[in-house]
Amino acid sequence: MRTAVLLLVAGLCVLDATSALKICAFNVQSFGESKANNRKVMGILLKILSRCDLCLIQEVRDSKGAAIKALVKDLNRYDKSNTYSYVESERLGRKSYKEQYVYLYRTNVLTVKEHYQYPKLEGDGTNETDVFSREPFIVRFHSPTTLVKDLVLIGQHTCPKNAMKEINELHTVFKGIYQKWKTENVMILGDLNAACSYVTIKGWKANRLRSDPTFRWLIGDDQDTTVREKTHCAYDRIIVHGREIISGIVPGSAQPFNFKDNFHLTEEEALEVSDHFPVEVDLKPNHRYLLRNEL
Repeated sequence: MRTAVLLLVAGLCVLDATSALKICAFNVQSFGESKANNRKVMGILLKILSRCDLCLIQEVRDSKGAAIKALVKDLNRYDKSNTYSYVESERLGRKSYKEQYVYLYRTNVLTVKEHYQYPKLEGDGTNETDVFSREPFIVRFHSPTTLVKDLVLIGQHTCPKNAMKEINELHTVFKGIYQKWKTENVMILGDLNAACSYVTIKGWKANRLRSDPTFRWLIGDDQDTTVREKTHCAYDRIIVHGREIISGIVPGSAQPFNFKDNFHLTEEEALEVSDHFPVEVDLKPNHRYLLRNEL
């Protein structure tokens, strides 16, 4: 009996170490055919993305859609222990400059339940009521391997000069999603430009997303999500809402991933990939589900 208990405890320890679900957000900086055709850059991207069970990729600039298809194809070849798919937004932007959000995820641990493109308000794109340069793309996932089974991700890449207004408006987006899908387990993530010259102390105090105590900002103001040595800014953030998801976070897991240092790259080599580091957080595993499927 004692041996069985010890084996169970050992098994749980292994599951804790290996079975947490890693969620990432990465501004890949103008990801298109040029980067997709660069073997060195793609090799680094595969190493970064294969660490994540789910990753929100931002600044996808390929109008043909070939770059993301190539990335997913290469990732499935690179990481044969998992299978990857993706769900993408519309091409978003007020004028000729367009971007897409892409959620890249492992189909063996996650299922897309539904997705929703936040609507662009009527107008010519210059109206004050049209807050977002690139409207949020929202996806609801089912995650059987974690304590949190149902979670909603709100992906956002703000316009730097309008960052404070867009971050504030994300509070309204959250309320709308709560009414739509009736879930409090929400994660807001992406390059919010939420630091340095794009924010002010006065602005933070008036910001609803920042001042609402029901939201937990997991990437702190003191973090650095930029590749360049000369900058130190927490532009990229992960923010969570809901008791279940907050209690389901692995303590200390929310952080930028410094791929420059981890992969022993020069600053120049790292900047070929992006000028941002990905940010990431781990969700606690559901031991009962994992043990049942191990048996």
